[in-house]
Amino acid sequence: MDQFFAYLPGILLAYSVFLVGVSSPGPNILAIIGTSMSVSRRSGVALALGVAFGSLTWGTLTALGLAAMLSTYASALMIIKCVGGLYLVWLAYKSFRSAACVHDLEAPDVGQQQQSSLRYAMRGYAVQMTNPKAALAWVATISLGLQPGSPPWVAVAIVLGIFLLSVAVHCLYAVAFSTPFMVAAYSRARRYIQAGLGVFFSIAGLKLLTDRS
Repeated sequence: MDQFFAYLPGILLAYSVFLVGVSSPGPNILAIIGTSMSVSRRSGVALALGVAFGSLTWGTLTALGLAAMLSTYASALMIIKCVGGLYLVWLAYKSFRSAACVHDLEAPDVGQQQQSSLRYAMRGYAVQMTNPKAALAWVATISLGLQPGSPPWVAVAIVLGIFLLSVAVHCLYAVAFSTPFMVAAYSRARRYIQAGLGVFFSIAGLKLLTDRS
């Protein structure tokens, strides 16, 4: 039990970075919003589930790759944390730049043609798996929870926990943004949200870059 509580802060920090990250709509979130608005809520939820399973795939591949690397090169954790820290700092820069710009939330036009839920799920999976930034995001997220000598269950807890959060959050986007009212409300608060994200990513990135443990 003492071991669990020793690693819990890092696991919770990884969860927090994910939750904050999905507050800033990227290509996958915008695809979900666009599908929910222009096609149907059901199609948006199917797309969201595909994105979540794509996230699980990226997380599993990243965890396995990092585990194999650390088992051979224990000192590689410092390099991994530097890469993750620099990525978070870059996200902070993007968030601050977005907060400074005046533009509305623009969901892509996915067309009005209704397709099967399976097709939308496959599309969501493809959107996530073809996004190279997802790998960097997972490197940053997992490295926040890892410490030298971390047992395998730490990486498993991070990957499975974030997968469950991904299912919940992406489906929530599909349901909430199926109405124009929610899009308008988010657009009004967007600049404040982006500024807050910039602060959070800056703190998390600096933590990784200065962590010598």
